[in-house]
Amino acid sequence: MHQFSQLISDLSHSTKTNEKLELLSRYFSTADERDKAWVLALFTGRRPRRAVNSAQMRLWCREVTGLPEWLFNECYHTVGDLGETIALLLPPPEQRDAGKPLHYWMEALIALEKAPEAEKSAFIRSAWEQLQPGERFVFNKLITGGFRIGVSQGTIVNAIAKAFSMESAVVSHMISGTWNPRETTLPQLLHNHHSNPDDSRPYPFFLAHALEGGPAVLGAPENWQAEWKWDGIRGQLIRRNGQVFLWSRGEELITEKFPEIASLLAKLPDGTVIDGEILAWDEALRRPLPFQNLQTRIGRKNLTKKQLQESPVVLLAYDLMEWLGQDIRPSPLRERRQLLESLVAEVDQPALKLSPVIAFSDWETLAALREQSRDNNSEGIMLKNAASAYQVGRRRGDWWKWKIDPFTVDAVMVYAQKGHGRRSNLYTDYTFAVRNGDQLVPFAKAYSGLTDAEIAEVDNWVKRHSVEKFGPVRTVTPELVFEIAFEGIAASNRHKSGIALRFPRIHRWRKDKPVSEINTLDDLKQLLAQQS
Repeated sequence: MHQFSQLISDLSHSTKTNEKLELLSRYFSTADERDKAWVLALFTGRRPRRAVNSAQMRLWCREVTGLPEWLFNECYHTVGDLGETIALLLPPPEQRDAGKPLHYWMEALIALEKAPEAEKSAFIRSAWEQLQPGERFVFNKLITGGFRIGVSQGTIVNAIAKAFSMESAVVSHMISGTWNPRETTLPQLLHNHHSNPDDSRPYPFFLAHALEGGPAVLGAPENWQAEWKWDGIRGQLIRRNGQVFLWSRGEELITEKFPEIASLLAKLPDGTVIDGEILAWDEALRRPLPFQNLQTRIGRKNLTKKQLQESPVVLLAYDLMEWLGQDIRPSPLRERRQLLESLVAEVDQPALKLSPVIAFSDWETLAALREQSRDNNSEGIMLKNAASAYQVGRRRGDWWKWKIDPFTVDAVMVYAQKGHGRRSNLYTDYTFAVRNGDQLVPFAKAYSGLTDAEIAEVDNWVKRHSVEKFGPVRTVTPELVFEIAFEGIAASNRHKSGIALRFPRIHRWRKDKPVSEINTLDDLKQLLAQQS
């Protein structure tokens, strides 16, 4: 645990990618073999289920420290992170943990999941008595949530590749799919594909860069394939050895959530892997339904007949990654596309459709077509080099997303809350309102879009203009106006405003605009009516 907690500390204090890469590579080269797999799992979203809830952690900490609830809550609101708050409040440890490794603590926490509360309390208190303050923080975070240390999965992959002298693309593929850190070591995971291949293992997705300034810089239009950029769930459909698997881009196995797509098992040939977009679909109009229709099915364990009928889904196929058991990602896009077109035509099932190619002769024609994106419930246009291989991760040069400009609305900040991690002492999470007659109606939250200097300026302003306090939230005088950008709007009975925005973020601070000139709720409802 000491080595892992030191790694977390070093990573959290580093702002340079190469430094983080070196720290991770050194860890994967020197750590306990069973710990390596756990670190990979923790940093790539494969956390075990929580054995202890936050309320229990708060209670046990208050009992150990003797703090009243109100004082604990004040400390928590100041620090902004429960795991860190508890680590700071606990008294010095009474004993040493004798160097128990990370995998010991992880497996002990898993075993604790179904234990009685008294047993859970005894274990957690014993751990707090053994671990040093920095180790306690890490231990608490293993229970309460993820580590905000600015390490992407790409950095993890590159660090492992460096430690094991492998290609990053191979590592990225090997760590995908279903695996359990309790049952494998990292070297086994990286090499077991030779003797024990995992039929469910997906390939890493190829991601596009945002195109700024238009496509003229890309050269001759005839070298590029254009498609609509759809707003759904990126997915990978796999059919191997008589089984079908559907993975999201977030490496979540979602086969059971979309039975329409899973039913393609009987139609696809073995050794097929398709990259595409999962969309709610209107067959009569031959176009996607808004993303909100898809949201009605996300996160539900059991789907009703009504949900299946009102929001049927399809996989709109982008690319073919594996064909008849062969990895064809190195082949040019134009060749993979020909195979994909033949496959979709042969399967001939409503749940599998081909993402259409947009015909254009010059960039000006494509720019005009791009303006019609919202008419197709699309976010813009994808541009792909026809000669490109299917690569790993976000690589600049061959795939670009040329999105349409977002919707924007001017609003006033009415609430502020402190952030997390390195921003736990700054007010960085804001709630915004629009006018509705003489009232201000909150309609969106946002926490991204400002520079560090602007965040510091807003934080200072919030501390001087707070009106009321509700736990970690501060009501502020409605004076600061911001332009809020968003991708879509939908009706919502969960929000007082009656609307919900998709991907709201701060576009700019409107220091030039008074509150009297912000948008109204009617403006948003008018926009909603236009999008319906």
